[in-house]
Amino acid sequence: MSGLFITGTDTGIGKTRSCAVLARALSAVGRRVAVMKPIASGAFQRPDGEGGGLGWEDIDSAVAASSVALPEQWVNQYRFADAVAPHLAAREAGVVLSTAPVVEAARAAATRVERLLVEGVGGFCVPLADRPGARADTAALAMELGFPVLMVVGLRLGCINHALLTAEAVQRRGLVLAGWLANAIDPALERAQEVFETLERWLPVPCVARLGHAPEPDWASALAQVRIDRLEAAFADPELASRG
Repeated sequence: MSGLFITGTDTGIGKTRSCAVLARALSAVGRRVAVMKPIASGAFQRPDGEGGGLGWEDIDSAVAASSVALPEQWVNQYRFADAVAPHLAAREAGVVLSTAPVVEAARAAATRVERLLVEGVGGFCVPLADRPGARADTAALAMELGFPVLMVVGLRLGCINHALLTAEAVQRRGLVLAGWLANAIDPALERAQEVFETLERWLPVPCVARLGHAPEPDWASALAQVRIDRLEAAFADPELASRG
């Protein structure tokens, strides 16, 4: 399968936006691409004019960013109304989270696209199943998928430590850390350029994009910040990406 697992240094750091930008960048160079959001927490109420009912922004974003339309059950396997940790939301809903449906959907989706982006939930080690003798987290999901990992770093105070710890956690599990993306989530971050430069020096893989702060989507500006050569290298040859 030709895919990337998109993880993050925390929750709320822009994984969904990053997936949307990367997918559009790949589409712009002619790639058949799709985005999966296997586990979504936090719903909103759709207006009556849009049919009413609950909606999930992460799932909507995945569908909108994909150049190849996938069946909904491939895009998303679990969705919960409350914006809480997935194992807590699942427990409240009486659902047992399993990695198997996600892996099955990813394998099916990969037969239809050239590039598949699978967005994780929260950070890299977020619990999914929390039962005696049956624990699993998003790291285990990444390992089962076997994709190279691309890490989204939300640029804010403390992100250097979070990024280095996440990179170490990915590599200690034997996974390929293929690259990272910088997302400016705090426009007031002091010495932002120096923070970014520190991450460039200390992380062992290249930055595929540096996205500026954007409360509203500005696709043209965001796409201009993607290093498509580095992004493509992450899919085609992770070792090449590490030298890019």
